[in-house]
Amino acid sequence: MTLLILGLILFLGVHSVRIVVPDIRARIIARGGGRGAWMWPYTGVAGAGFVLIILGYALARYETPILYTPLPALRHLALVVMLPVFPLLLAAYLKGRIGQIVSHPMLVATMLWGVAHLMANGTLADLLLFGGFLVWAILNRQSLIRREGGAAVAGKTWRRKDAIALVGGLALYLAFIGGLHALLFGVSPI
Repeated sequence: MTLLILGLILFLGVHSVRIVVPDIRARIIARGGGRGAWMWPYTGVAGAGFVLIILGYALARYETPILYTPLPALRHLALVVMLPVFPLLLAAYLKGRIGQIVSHPMLVATMLWGVAHLMANGTLADLLLFGGFLVWAILNRQSLIRREGGAAVAGKTWRRKDAIALVGGLALYLAFIGGLHALLFGVSPI
């Protein structure tokens, strides 16, 4: 459990720096080190945290106490909650209308991912991992919206990028429930 907690502290901590000190990235870059002065340490800490999360969760998930046993209906509902996650993740990078309608689609996807997994899993390790990411995504999104102001959604029409996000995201979803999740994580979501 220690590795999981340390990984979460490192990964979510470095991803939370701009919530607490919004202009830190710009200040570090302006000090003369360029983008690398920010990106190299940031990437190193995030990468180390990510590896520790993977190792820590793999070790902790079978030895951690069970806090609650999800109802079978919640496990099925979790599959529905996960449905928009992959399209939102793709929309975050493809920059179409979806990204304008859903402010910060990657963070919304992270929130849905966290909620869905908390609905289907009830151990302490699950609460730390999925609950930690859920709380972080909520706080980060609120911070970004506050910093950016309430920008109105422009009148863009749907684009090819939106179709790619939807079709590609749904294909990824089907791949995950069709066996990829079990292959990668050892657990079938169905």
